[in-house]
Amino acid sequence: MALVLDTGLIYALLDRSDKDHARCRALIEQTRERLVVPAPVLPEVDYLTATRMGTGPIIALLDDISRGAFTVDDLEIGDYARVREVVDRYADQDVGFVDASVLAVVERLEEPKLATLDHRHFSVLHPRHISALHLLPD
Repeated sequence: MALVLDTGLIYALLDRSDKDHARCRALIEQTRERLVVPAPVLPEVDYLTATRMGTGPIIALLDDISRGAFTVDDLEIGDYARVREVVDRYADQDVGFVDASVLAVVERLEEPKLATLDHRHFSVLHPRHISALHLLPD
């Protein structure tokens, strides 16, 4: 079992002034599952933290990844067809490459839940393996 993490949740973890920081931190501290970061999420986190807080947060995240606190999950070759399908199907919802990649990883891992603050996109996406994702934190 794994807990897949989306961009906004990781950003809130890194920004102590973020309104969602405490509940995102509590979620991460309470989980006993492997914490999985889809690789396409990292450039988004880097951009957001660099433009708002400088390089310190991404360095801290990379240190955490290096010591095994998070597992980075690269897209597999088969994931790209699913990403393309999701981007095309939800074009009117502005679902882009990163969100579609997160969904593809969740599906491949057959996880029923996703750690995200992006309810606008992930509440409308229909995963292949279940009827709807359970979005955390509640």
